[in-house]
Order: sequence, then C-alpha cells, then structure tokens
Amino acid sequence: MEGNKTQVTEFFLKGITDRPDLQVPLFLVFLLIYVTTMVGNLGLNFLIWKDPNLHTPMYLFLGHLAFADACISSSVTPKMLMKFLNKNDMIALGECFAQYYFFCYSATTEIFLLVAMAYDRYVAICNPLLYLVVMSKRLCTLLISLSYIIGFVNCAINIGLLFRLTFCRSNIIDHFYCEILPLYTISCTDPSLNTLVVFICASSIQISTSVTIVVSYVRILFAVMKMKSSKSRRKAFFTCSAHLFSVSMFYGTLLFMYVSHGSGPGKQQNKVYSLFYTVVIPLLNPFIYSLRNKEVLGALRKHIKL
Repeated sequence: MEGNKTQVTEFFLKGITDRPDLQVPLFLVFLLIYVTTMVGNLGLNFLIWKDPNLHTPMYLFLGHLAFADACISSSVTPKMLMKFLNKNDMIALGECFAQYYFFCYSATTEIFLLVAMAYDRYVAICNPLLYLVVMSKRLCTLLISLSYIIGFVNCAINIGLLFRLTFCRSNIIDHFYCEILPLYTISCTDPSLNTLVVFICASSIQISTSVTIVVSYVRILFAVMKMKSSKSRRKAFFTCSAHLFSVSMFYGTLLFMYVSHGSGPGKQQNKVYSLFYTVVIPLLNPFIYSLRNKEVLGALRKHIKL
C-alpha cells in the first residue's frame, strides 16, 4: 500500500509456481537434486582430502569449487523445499539479507576459483616442467584466499547498501529466494544507487575474470597446436574440457541475469536463469569433473572397496 509507510519486516516468497498440483512433485524432484548435489560435492571433497594422489594444485582448487557449489545450493534449496510443502512462505528481513549474502559470497568465490583453475591449466600445459614450482603451495593458498576475500568484500558492499532501503510498498518477492534485484522493485527508497553498484560490481568482476580465462585458454590453444603428438593434444584438450564447460554454464547464466538486467528477460526467465546457477550447476559440476577423470574414479573405487 502506497500510503502505509510501516517498515516491512517479513517477506512472502512467491516461489517457482503457484500451482498446488505441482508442489509435491517439485518438492520430490528438488529434494532428490539437493541430496545428489550434497553427496556429489561433499563426496568429491572427501576423496580429495583422503587420497594422497589427489593432493595436487588442480584438485585443491576443485575441492574448494565443490565446497562453494555445496554452499550455493544450501543457501537457496532448503527454503525452496519448505515453500513447496507450504510450511513456511515467509522470510524475515534479516534472514532474507543473510540468504542473499551467503549465496552471493559463494557464487563470487566460485567465479574467482574458476579463474585460478584456468591459470592452473595454463601453467600445466604451457609450462609443464615448472608446474610444481610455479603452482607452489604458497601461490595456491594465496589464490584461494583471494577468492574468498573478494567474495566477502563484493557481497558486503551490496548487503551494506541494502540497509539504506526501506520496504513499505509490498512484502511480496516474486522469486523463490531473496534475490537482490526483485528486492529493489518493492523498495520505497529509490534503488538507483544499489542498481548501479550491482551492475558495476557484476560487470567488472565478469569482464575481468572472463578476459583472464579467455587469455589463458587462447595461450593454451596455441601451445596445444604446437604439440607434435596427437595423443598429447587430445590429453591437453581433455584436461581443459571439463573446466571450459563449467565456466561456460556459470558465466553464461550470470551474464544474462545481472549484466543484461533491465533490457531483457522477464520475471519467469529470471527464475529459470536463477534455477540454473543455484540448483543445476552445483548438481552437475562434481560429475563434470569426475565422470571421465581416471584419478578421481580410481580414488572412488579404492575407498568403496575399503
């Protein structure tokens, strides 16, 4: 209500669909996806921690990527499952901000981990003899730490700016989680500054990191084309294919969702994009990196036998 200036302290999440007949089937589908996601990502982390053969820079980054995926899924899916059962349609203002913060933190961290993995592949293929020297434990720790620090700072800025907004016009969020852009549409305060900051942060992060990844893979491509052995070329392409596929999925959906916001997709399309990077990608990543990876499959067989 326009004239009522009472501060809203709780929001109603509309969810994916209002159709009652779809609530239970969707609950079962997303519950299965969530359980599979957690088992896949935490299981991959366990294998990397337990097996000495996987204690290399590549798998160190992969372990943190799996942890970030588990955090992304856990920040969104449990609340969505409760909504399907109509157990809890409401979310408090503080809980709403916290949910977005943990999603944003995990997603931003994942972006920079993907950059670190691209650099790792560049060194492994373009400078294999010095790989373990260049990708030292100190450098790996630095790259991982920077990923978490940048994620913290980026999301702290966006959440900090949310506190300047007041919500008195409506308490309905047309989304299945507390995504920041739908919050702006129900704000009584002009959200132009927030929108500008989100656009600057999202576009600068995506442009800088995507350029870094593209440059790394262009140099990898040139190095691979110079290889005389076709077997070596196939092995190099195989090593990079999983990472390239993961990067394409993650960056593509975030690009449409944030950088092109305002010019393109409607609310339902935004939900589809959001489902992709909050639910689908965390589910697929452990399988993308593991199913054709002989070292991971070998470690899995060994520990299943034990």
